[in-house]
Amino acid sequence: MPFPDVRHGIAFGAANAQALCFSAVTKCKSAGFLKIIILLHKYTKNAYFCNKIVTMTIREWIRNREIRGQATFCIADVANAFPSFSDDGIRIELARLIKGRLIMSPYRGFYVVIPPQYALKGNIPPSYYIDQLMVVLGKPYYVCLLTAAAMHGATHQRAMSTQVMTVLPRSRVSDRNKSLDWNYRSEIPSGLLYKINTETGTMLYSCPELTAVDLVQYASKIGGYQRAATVLSELCERLDIAKMADVIPYTTMSSIRRLGFILEFVLYEKDMSDELYTIAAAKKRRVWNTVLFSNSHAKSEYYQPNRWNIDFNIDIEIDEL
Repeated sequence: MPFPDVRHGIAFGAANAQALCFSAVTKCKSAGFLKIIILLHKYTKNAYFCNKIVTMTIREWIRNREIRGQATFCIADVANAFPSFSDDGIRIELARLIKGRLIMSPYRGFYVVIPPQYALKGNIPPSYYIDQLMVVLGKPYYVCLLTAAAMHGATHQRAMSTQVMTVLPRSRVSDRNKSLDWNYRSEIPSGLLYKINTETGTMLYSCPELTAVDLVQYASKIGGYQRAATVLSELCERLDIAKMADVIPYTTMSSIRRLGFILEFVLYEKDMSDELYTIAAAKKRRVWNTVLFSNSHAKSEYYQPNRWNIDFNIDIEIDEL
């Protein structure tokens, strides 16, 4: 180990110590490396010189993680690996690496190593890191709505960003990150999620039945009921209506009724609608009051009674597929 040489250099002056340390750096890349820097900072007080070494060590640390298959990290990981470095110094260096397109930060304090296949764009699809990000946040999640529908084959209406469902409180998201579209519910139904392998691990997304209900319940998040109905027209062939009994505890009965109305009177899927009505009616605890199909529109002047007790107060035209 080069520690005696470094101490000897310090005894003869800071410049000598720096020269010897540069030689030592090439020989030591683990905990001893940190000890050398700490020693130099203590005796030379040369912040600029030490910061240059910090730059090399953080870059090397990231590279070593990437080699071991660890494509993501958070700022706390860096702080733990380099306890002698200030928070500001770490952030400055990470910002420099972002500018150099070696890493990206899709969420405050969370970083992703940019692999070669995405280096030119400098942007990474959320499927590459979403599972690791949610572990860091300590929150359950699933990929939802239009993104999930596309994964089930309903690709006519694609989302511009990856739509993610998680629980409250709301995430502190930077407006600069347009790759993730956050949505929230009180509870995540883990038994209704599928898992798919990704480049770096796995990713959770909603089953077809949960996706269908979400499209109706969160229609305002995808552009309205017309877009929801268009996607449902593609998703229908993947639905197992019997599984809606497992979805009902995680949604509102009004959303189930709106879905049933769409199946029956917009998509003309009478068999599916009948099966869903049987399931919903068995869960009914009181008489269904009339519900507006769209709460943002006035009551219809020509309300036609139906078994779903839905006032169809908007016009829906399915886009040609």
